[in-house]
Amino acid sequence: MDLIQSILMGFIQGLSEFLPISSSAHLVFTSNFYKVFKGIEIVQESNQEIFLDIMLHLGTLIAVLIFFRKDIMNILRALYLGFKNKDYNNTEFKLGLYIILGTVITVFIAYPLNEVAGGLVFKPAIVGILLVFTGILLLSSEYFAKKHQEKKELSLKSSIFIAIAQGLAALPGFSRSGLTIATGLFAGMDRTKAARYSFLLSVPIILGASMVYPLVKLDLHEVLAFNWTAIIAGTVVSGIVGYLCIKYFIKFVSRFSLAVFGYYCLIVGIFTFIFFLGR
Repeated sequence: MDLIQSILMGFIQGLSEFLPISSSAHLVFTSNFYKVFKGIEIVQESNQEIFLDIMLHLGTLIAVLIFFRKDIMNILRALYLGFKNKDYNNTEFKLGLYIILGTVITVFIAYPLNEVAGGLVFKPAIVGILLVFTGILLLSSEYFAKKHQEKKELSLKSSIFIAIAQGLAALPGFSRSGLTIATGLFAGMDRTKAARYSFLLSVPIILGASMVYPLVKLDLHEVLAFNWTAIIAGTVVSGIVGYLCIKYFIKFVSRFSLAVFGYYCLIVGIFTFIFFLGR
């Protein structure tokens, strides 16, 4: 892994984490396309690359924390006061409970998929197929939303389905934001509220993954030998691009359909499947 690859992947991570196009799929595509053009074996595994992927997600997590800092503080305050005063009717309190419940459900579903997800990193053709499915889901959810104009608030039932969708998104190619926002649309929510909840729901999962994997899988001597200049550069780029992406994506979904992202996923997924088929 070199500096150029790290910065490129940081840009891709920051851009694709919050757009409904699967950041994990794009990291797989970028890494493997880079290896193809460099003449490196696709099956070559590197803990440094896995660690970079985690750090890039940490960069976009910081972007979420900064952008939604007021929302997060309000939720934490509402949870504290709700339990303290036994007042459970506050909207922000309920949102906090939904995020906690959603995180538990996500872990329950995503954990058994970890090994499969790790194997797909070196099978970009299959990841392309899953990205096609993401595109179909986005287009279907937009069609459904147009047919059902009455908008609903987030409920316990819809939060459970959104959490299940987030758990399935552990597989690269299944866009986390795409699946969760689409599920929100199927549940009757409007795009802006579904996107906001999707981003807030991502915080504990990304934070947990960023902290647990290095502690369990890596030793200190291996980490110290990594190319930290490249890792830090990629992380900074992912954070900056991620912040800008959140800012403008929220404005976009308040006015426009997600169909453009659905078509994008279809095109990129099909192209990737064809390009990597048999490699």
